[in-house]
Amino acid sequence: MERLAARLGLRTDPTIFFISAGATIVFVLALVIAPDTIGAAFATGREWIVTNLGWFFIFGVNLWLGFLIWAAVSRHGHIRLGPRDSRPDYDNMSWFTMLFAGGIGTVLMFWGVAEPISHFMEPPLPGVEPYSEQAAKDGISIAIYHLGLHTWTIFTLPGLAFAYFINRYDLPVRVSSVFYPLLREGIHGPVGKAIDIASILGTLFGVAVSLGLGSSQIAAGLSELFGVGDGTVTQVLILAVLTCVAVGSIVAGLDKGVKMLSNLNIGMAIALMVFVLVCGSTLFLLRGIVETFGLYFGNLPRLAFWNDMLADTNPDNGEWGWQGSWTVFYWAWTVTWSPFIGLFVARISRGRTIREFVFGVLLAPSLFTLIWFAIFGWQAMEFDGIGQAARTALGDQAGEISDAVAESIPLAMFAFFEHFPFTSIVQGLAVIIVAIFFATSSDSASLVVDMLCTGTPDPGPVHQRVFWGAAEGLVAAMLIVLAGDAGLDALQQVITVVGLPIFILVTMMIPALIRGFMLEDIDSVSVGKRPQLEGFHKDEAEASSS
Repeated sequence: MERLAARLGLRTDPTIFFISAGATIVFVLALVIAPDTIGAAFATGREWIVTNLGWFFIFGVNLWLGFLIWAAVSRHGHIRLGPRDSRPDYDNMSWFTMLFAGGIGTVLMFWGVAEPISHFMEPPLPGVEPYSEQAAKDGISIAIYHLGLHTWTIFTLPGLAFAYFINRYDLPVRVSSVFYPLLREGIHGPVGKAIDIASILGTLFGVAVSLGLGSSQIAAGLSELFGVGDGTVTQVLILAVLTCVAVGSIVAGLDKGVKMLSNLNIGMAIALMVFVLVCGSTLFLLRGIVETFGLYFGNLPRLAFWNDMLADTNPDNGEWGWQGSWTVFYWAWTVTWSPFIGLFVARISRGRTIREFVFGVLLAPSLFTLIWFAIFGWQAMEFDGIGQAARTALGDQAGEISDAVAESIPLAMFAFFEHFPFTSIVQGLAVIIVAIFFATSSDSASLVVDMLCTGTPDPGPVHQRVFWGAAEGLVAAMLIVLAGDAGLDALQQVITVVGLPIFILVTMMIPALIRGFMLEDIDSVSVGKRPQLEGFHKDEAEASSS
């Protein structure tokens, strides 16, 4: 394989690259040859996971959040993720926009209206009447629970582990490096390579699902604007065009391509949010933003540990249980992004302290998410009528956005903008924002997958990076074909199955980090000093002899 890699002009670990690429190609071919069989296998896998391990996903993310808070406030919080004299490569604003745009920008555009409205019209908590004030409060709280602190916990834990072991100990830029305290030199052997291959495949699937959702929303927007069909063919064509955009950004590199697109896109998203605030029910929304803080943090303890344990989880009866289709799906989907987002955030966070890293990555995007849902969610629910009196006053206009969600979730955002002035212009802007979020997610993921293969932060050859960008688009296209009319349900089945092994892998990063912190204490390293890999062995040996 080394000779083949040299002949192809690749700069990579041949085993990791060719097995990952081969597995991706085999999966795509399997989808072409036997889509029904593959779909049935994923459906069976999801059934088993949701029924037996949903509690594991719920408990696990809470455990991760608790560990991160401990790491930040402990005596280890001042450790700098790099040499003592290192300082952040990017200012705070660029840092935030890059991690946000590469993170869940597409998700906020997709679910910003759709999720609060979904819980508003079909409340998941028992005893709550649809379209009531309580349903509105719960809808906002649950939406932010899904995309606030807990989602960013899933990104922050692997990000901290990568930044600590790769930036501080000069280990290869690979997921396996995190497990050096547990595997020692085994990170360079079959076990380490298996971890890296699994991480690459998980990243490809996670980003592919997001690209599938994004293309469906763009297709829905184009259908609203120009009357074009929003079926599978349209979505695949959209994927092809935007994959080309992402590949162009990949060729430009992190600083020129990804940074430029990220800064542009976050500015456009903020402009859209301000437009809704100003042209909507401004006073109502300002009061809603303040109240949402209390609703979120007041309901968080209950939601964080709620297992939906009394729900019927028998899919033969058409019931997955509410959390099987929402929370477990979110955590499984998000965790497939975690190697990609973690390494990406570690790369752009070099020189920050553990405390800065944890609180910055957890709090800044979560705050933006809360404000986003408070503005879009509350305004959408007001349009649909909160409470019986409001719905009676609205008459035939009540429930228009809910009807759109019931018909097709990707339509929610565009049905929402029909209540605003300059409808076509705003809908067009929304399509552009989703498209750029699409591109930034794809190009960021491709650059990180390339790092996993090369083991260094330096970009590989252009054609090597382009291959991964094209592979993401191809996998996304085939998942859309597999989903067919089933749409989101089929994508949920795929990502829940793929997410389980990645979830276990990320959980094991906690003992690896604790072991690394213990070795820092044993070595009595001065604050900010950068240990070398050889010192890592020596310090451990001295500690064992003592």
